Amino acid sequence: MDFPEGGFDQVVLAHCSWYFASLEQLERTLARVRRWARTLCFTEWDLTPVDREQLPHLLAVLIQGQIEASGSRGNGNVRAPFSRESLLRLLPAAGWEATATRTEDTAGLQDADWEVGACSALLQDAERMAALPLPMRELVLSQADVLRSLAVRRGNTPLPAYTVLAQSAEG
Repeated sequence: MDFPEGGFDQVVLAHCSWYFASLEQLERTLARVRRWARTLCFTEWDLTPVDREQLPHLLAVLIQGQIEASGSRGNGNVRAPFSRESLLRLLPAAGWEATATRTEDTAGLQDADWEVGACSALLQDAERMAALPLPMRELVLSQADVLRSLAVRRGNTPLPAYTVLAQSAEG
């Protein structure tokens, strides 16, 4: 799909970037959409927990990302989790200049429970797990043990989110 150059005031990517297969794919997309608008509004989960209660969400996300990165490909929500710092390093290569960033409160969201559940389902997928190299499978299973010891059935605390506002580096 394509749109006219400068056809929009802003491009908004909200909690969707971890769906990309890789940071390279996200970078290509960010470079492409820069023609459509001069301002980028971006928000995603922050991999840096601010409270111990957020560790189940973090572990669930990292486990899913490690399974994907190890070659057992799927189409889940979490395919390439990356940090705020990774995004900030990526933006200039895609032609964007970050002008503001802040942390967002996510206390009322249920995503931690969803990701813990998605991770649990993925760990029970024998075909996906068998596709992992043995050392990665052992690492993932050990992390899953930690996740099970920390997660509660319902009410896991979500990670914070971050927002980045960026302008096209072309002026």
